[in-house]
Amino acid sequence: MRKRLLKYPFYLMIIMANCHAIFAQNNKIDSLKKVLLISSEDSNRVNALNEFSRLLWQKTKYDTAILCATQAMELAEKIGFKKGIATALTNTGIVLYRQGNYPDALAKHERALALFLEAGDKTGQATSHNNIGIVYKYQGNYPAALKEYFEALKLREQTGDKKGQAIAHNNIGNIFDFQGNYADALKELSAALLLFEEVKDKKNSASTHNNLGIVYKEMGNYPLAIQHNLAALGIFKETGDKRGYSGVLDNIGIIYSDQGDLLNALKQFETGLQLKEEVGDKAGIAISYINIGNMYVKLNRSKEALGILEKALSLSREIGSLNSMMDSYSALVLADSALGDHQGALENYKLYIASRDSLVNEENTKKTVQQQMQYEFDKKEAENKAQQEKKDEVTKIIIYSISGGLLLVILLALFVYRGYRQKQKANVIITKQKEEVEMQKQLVEEKQKEILDSIYYARRIQRSLLPGEKHISKMLNNKNA
Repeated sequence: MRKRLLKYPFYLMIIMANCHAIFAQNNKIDSLKKVLLISSEDSNRVNALNEFSRLLWQKTKYDTAILCATQAMELAEKIGFKKGIATALTNTGIVLYRQGNYPDALAKHERALALFLEAGDKTGQATSHNNIGIVYKYQGNYPAALKEYFEALKLREQTGDKKGQAIAHNNIGNIFDFQGNYADALKELSAALLLFEEVKDKKNSASTHNNLGIVYKEMGNYPLAIQHNLAALGIFKETGDKRGYSGVLDNIGIIYSDQGDLLNALKQFETGLQLKEEVGDKAGIAISYINIGNMYVKLNRSKEALGILEKALSLSREIGSLNSMMDSYSALVLADSALGDHQGALENYKLYIASRDSLVNEENTKKTVQQQMQYEFDKKEAENKAQQEKKDEVTKIIIYSISGGLLLVILLALFVYRGYRQKQKANVIITKQKEEVEMQKQLVEEKQKEILDSIYYARRIQRSLLPGEKHISKMLNNKNA
């Protein structure tokens, strides 16, 4: 054991320290620590490292999460544990896209998907499709994101994973919301919320409440928007999810802004920014900069707005978020106009139109509809195939039943025929036996007749030789005289 500990002193020390500080008393963490301390270089150690990585990135401890995932991948590659490699790549990819490094995140998730395909792991494949979809969403490639989400949904339905189905519905709903398709967005998000509540997943229920709040806000239904936002806020606060909590604050701030309560709106945005900076959420930070910049313009603080919006645009370009770039250009148009820089406003407006058109255009809308129709078609095909398989199964049962019945009839007929043949043979034997008995009886009768005839013949001879009774009596009388 001492040799194992010496072999991995650095990362074990960091992992144990971080886990002790973050999780305090937790049975699962304690069991994972034991695995790391006593296991050899095997799949158990890989799984423990990957699980630590997942728990750490959930707590936004990204550096340590990457360290665990790297150690897990190196060991998994050494022992040829493909699923372990894929899981480590997945953890790394999630951290990368949370940090705004979309190209590298996409590469990790695509490599993980290839390994899950090799292993025939549908659950892993669905997870990879979902993660790839998230990266495409942040890059503003909505048709590609929808394709991945629908692929994930099909796999989740095949495996009966209700939580996974809910995640897919939630993500699909988000894309429809971004495209202004609010009816389908509400449909997908409502389906997701029902499933999350069914499986008692509080954290994801909160995210879906938050997304529903966004849709209702954009539809102008502020009472329902606030209702869903407050529900999300309570759950995120209970679970200690700073990233989720900050997102809800953004949405509440936008509602305050729409209602003219600019100071309260600014307060929500600034609080949200602090939380995002704590967890290193670059995509979220860019959104907060944009929201705060818009408030500064409305509050006649346009010079301050220009500075923070430039930061938003720079960060959006750094992480490759086309959606945030578009919103940054839009906000800069207002800031430039307020400052009297009409040339700057015009240039930013052109850039805004260009980025908007690349996000929402006829081709992308067509692709989105195609993705939705393809999913519905594939789903219908799967249902028809399942129904046909059921019909084929019933037909097989009927055929087997009829065949079995005919076989029983044939066996019964053979049994009866066999009995009949045996009876025939028995009758022949009995007939022969009767004939033999008759012959024996006839022979006995003939022998008996012959014997009787012999006796009668001897008796006649005997009578003919012996004197008669009268003669004997006469002789006796003469002698006495």
